[in-house]
Amino acid sequence: MVAAGTCQRVSFHGRKNMAAEEDQTDPQAGSEEAAAEATAAAPAEEAEPVEMDRKGILGRKVGMTQIFDADGTVVPVTVIEAGPCTVLMSRSSDRDGYDAVQVGFLDKPRRLASRSVRGQVVRLDSKRTKRRAEAGVDVSPKADCEPQRFVREFRGESKAKVGQVVTVAVFEGCDAVDITGTTKGRGTAGVMKRHGFAGQRASHGVKKVHRHQGGTGMCQSPGRLFKGKKMAGRFGNERSTTRNLRLVGIDAERNLLMVRGAVPGPNGGYLVVRQTNKVRRAATTGTPTSKKKGAK
Repeated sequence: MVAAGTCQRVSFHGRKNMAAEEDQTDPQAGSEEAAAEATAAAPAEEAEPVEMDRKGILGRKVGMTQIFDADGTVVPVTVIEAGPCTVLMSRSSDRDGYDAVQVGFLDKPRRLASRSVRGQVVRLDSKRTKRRAEAGVDVSPKADCEPQRFVREFRGESKAKVGQVVTVAVFEGCDAVDITGTTKGRGTAGVMKRHGFAGQRASHGVKKVHRHQGGTGMCQSPGRLFKGKKMAGRFGNERSTTRNLRLVGIDAERNLLMVRGAVPGPNGGYLVVRQTNKVRRAATTGTPTSKKKGAK
């Protein structure tokens, strides 16, 4: 009991000393904090909106849920954390042979980034840089941001400027999107799981080969298997694009996109979201096919 009482008195005096130290604060430090708070409270200048011919952004999959329409219909949606993405580089057809913008998503700690990666986003002093400056070579502008974890290029874009930030607000007025990701890796799989083969019969005449693919041989000519034959092998972990998914909702405050249906990849997987370029043909367009002879 004595030890417990001592601990209580020590902790009490410790709190008392801390309170005394807080009372003896430096007035200059207090004024600096007040100035910082006033600066933070000042309204920030609105950033210039990013112009893109075909809207696009990077993000990662959060998971799936469901929402309800105005008439009560259940809509299964995938929630995507999209942006903000910084424009890191702009490519032109004169210099690079094609037009594109390079964007990055999620800051990477500098300790995990090599010098070459850091040099892509900020200007670093080096002997090569000095030689190029002395030779009169124009240095490409830098975004002056942290190294990015996920970097991709959007081809055909030339309006976005280096340093601009792309947010989900760019998708205002967009109805459908194409989403590209990497599918879940499922390891080595057989033909029934990988390609949907029916397998062999389940009768007694089949000896322990019920899930085999069967014969793959060909005739004496060509005497070999053609490339691309559906066989057992690695399943998944491939680039996949799901096209023309309806954009259900946009949450600009939390940088979220809600898309109807499923998208490739696991939760937390990186995604590329772009405005769909799939055009549905109207029912009246196109030339009607002629009927075959004898058809009713």
